[in-house]
Parts: sequence; structure tokens; C-alpha cells
Amino acid sequence: MNNFINIKDISSKNLRKILIDAKRRKLKRKKLKTLESDLGQPLRGKLLIQMFEKSSLRTRLSFYLAIRQLGGSALTLRPDELHLSKGGESISDTAKILSTYGDIFMLRTDSEKKLVSFKKNLSIPLINGLSPLSHPAQILSDIFTIEEITKKNISKLNICWIGDTNNVLNSLIEASIKFSFKLNIGCPKNYHLSKDILNQIKKNKKTIKTFNNPKKAIKNADVVLTDKVISMNDKVNKKKKIKDFLQFKITSKLMSLSKNAYLLHCLPRGNEVSDEVFYGNRSKVWQQAYNRIHVQKSILLFCLGKLR
Repeated sequence: MNNFINIKDISSKNLRKILIDAKRRKLKRKKLKTLESDLGQPLRGKLLIQMFEKSSLRTRLSFYLAIRQLGGSALTLRPDELHLSKGGESISDTAKILSTYGDIFMLRTDSEKKLVSFKKNLSIPLINGLSPLSHPAQILSDIFTIEEITKKNISKLNICWIGDTNNVLNSLIEASIKFSFKLNIGCPKNYHLSKDILNQIKKNKKTIKTFNNPKKAIKNADVVLTDKVISMNDKVNKKKKIKDFLQFKITSKLMSLSKNAYLLHCLPRGNEVSDEVFYGNRSKVWQQAYNRIHVQKSILLFCLGKLR
């Protein structure tokens, strides 16, 4: 049994095995319809229980289709439907029930503390579908897409992040360390990373660099990643934040400084990228979103000890 909570907790070897398996599975599905099962149905009879405390489209769809294509089933829960929120049932007791009924649990949460508590009390694997500090499934899928579109190992590429210091960036930084790729981060001055992430950067300052100037950050980039500036449940002065990020908007002019770089965006989109770039030839956001199905499948197999 393996959990999938943070990129930093998983060995580089296992992360690469997940990507290799995802590539094989995508190739084998070319002639299959959406709900047709993979050959062998490796997770036949298995139940994935999902709980969403935050809005979700791609994570919800991709995990549902992932378990179905592997031969299993999925059940989606909302916290307002459970005793956990309405009746005051403890996480410990909830985790025991989930472990009795299901085979694997995916949690999308607004509480890092809750994620840790579920990990402690579950006897089935736990997948982090998004938490305040991490979005590991998104970033591993992004790496899959980057290698697919560039046809190169990510360790040979220059990756650039333009945007907020959020959970997606935290996981990208952890991935940079695991996969040994160069990462430039472009973000306004007053938006700081956590102490833990800053310590990770200090230990890897030869490959991870931060800039308060987007033009310097994007130089020589092969792929540019970004995210919505105003995130879900962002408790900040939104007008001020939007103003602070105006110079960091990804426009054609900014992208021209990176020659032939591709654009990735984990979605949903805000005003951080222009229409011309977002819908342009160098944007791979739809391919990026679709690839999550294939990588989630391999994550599920990894967690249940079925990855070959």
C-alpha cells in the first residue's frame, strides 16, 4: 500500500515508473471508447471513494474515468452529506468506515491538518487530490504532458513558472528536485513561498531560481506554466493582487522572449494569460487536461501495489 500525498515523499524511481506506465496505457487506448476497460482490468472489483471539499472539474472527471477504465468503480462524496461535517463524527471514525467500504480514498481538501489526520487513521491508500500546500497529481500529469509534447526527458528542459506562489508551484518545485530539471520562477516581490519550500530551493539553488521580473524568468524556457491568480477561497485583497500581477500576465510579447516555448495552464483560467496565447498554437492546455486520466490510472495502480 502506498499513499500519494506529496511529490517529495515518493522516490524518483517510482515517479518515473508511474509516467512510463501512463505512457503505455495511453498508447493502448487509441481504439477504445471512453468507458471501455483496459486490457486485463487490473482494478476490477476495486472501489475508489472520492471526497471533495473544494470545487473540482478535471480532478473529479479524471479520477472517475481512471478507476472505471481500470475495471473498478468510484463513489463521490460531498462533506455536507456526511456526519463528518453535520453530525460531528470524528475523522478517525470516518476513516475507519471508509477503510471498511472502499479500497482507496482520494481527498480534495481545504485543510492540510485534515489530510494528515486521514493519513494517520486510514488503513487504505490516500491520494491528495489537492490541498492548500500541494497538488501532486496535477504536476505529475504536467510532467507527462511536457515530455509528450517536447519528446524529451524533462531533465533536459528549462521549465518556467509565471504566477502566484501556490500549491501547484510547491509541487512543481518538489518535482524539479526529484526529476533534476531547471526551474525559473517569476513572481512579484511580496508573494512568498513557505519556509519549507524555501529551504528546498536553497539546497537546490543551482537548478531553481526565483525572479521578480517575468522577462528574466521566461528567458530560454522550453515550457511555461501558470495558474489562476485568484485561487479558490483566496482570502486576500483581490483588487490589489490583480494589480500586483498585471506585469506578469502571459502575453504574446512575453512569450516571444522564450522562442518556441509551450504554454501549460492547470485551469480554470483567469486573466493571467491573454486569449491570443491561451488559444494559440503553443498552448497545450487541452492535451494537458486530458492526460490527467492516464496519469491518475497509474497513480491508482501505484497506490494499490499493482504497478508493473
